[in-house]
Amino acid sequence: MSSSNSVTVQILDKEYSIICPPEERSNLVGAARYLDGKMREIRSSGKVIGADRIAVMAALNITHEMLHRQERPDGAGEGTGTRREQVRDLLERVDQALSDDPVSKKD
Repeated sequence: MSSSNSVTVQILDKEYSIICPPEERSNLVGAARYLDGKMREIRSSGKVIGADRIAVMAALNITHEMLHRQERPDGAGEGTGTRREQVRDLLERVDQALSDDPVSKKD
């Protein structure tokens, strides 16, 4: 692919140049904006410090949202909540581990 297929996005005040097909540009920009918003939300909470840890928490939160939507595509009923509960438990455990980790407070 040529450099004309490159898209520059900003995530947490850093620029990233990403090569993608022209028909995917708007999706990529939208995804980057969504990720940036999630990361800023986590950073502003003050519970997680360090861009890499913020990125992991954002990825876990986005994955949780995605799994929740897959379980309830029509918005009806609970269906199988086991996977969602497991992800929620994992998020809580990671959040607790990061807030207790003295290394994360130094980043």
